[in-house]
Amino acid sequence: MKALGDDELVQAVLEDYKRAPIDERLRAMLAFLEKQTLTPEALTEADAAALEAAGVDRAAAESAMYVAYVFNVMDRLADAFDFRVNDARGLKWVARILLKVGYGAGCVPG
Repeated sequence: MKALGDDELVQAVLEDYKRAPIDERLRAMLAFLEKQTLTPEALTEADAAALEAAGVDRAAAESAMYVAYVFNVMDRLADAFDFRVNDARGLKWVARILLKVGYGAGCVPG
């Protein structure tokens, strides 16, 4: 199933991933990440078991959790420091840079 470049599918997931036409593995991972983001203290072994039952590979789940964790931290810092979101032109500029050089360009070496 294609998502990158499929604006309708992306919009459907953003509106309600529980009903969007996506793979059940992705739906299970999104449910886990939602809980990780909103109520991390409520995560249990049963949540991890649900991922496994849906066919989510452990390495893929760990990668998704790490990405979500970093974005959650960044989002909370942005809120704390009152960062402002770029306008449409600024977002396109940032996207071009990230696609060209990757996220590593913003990292400190070492």
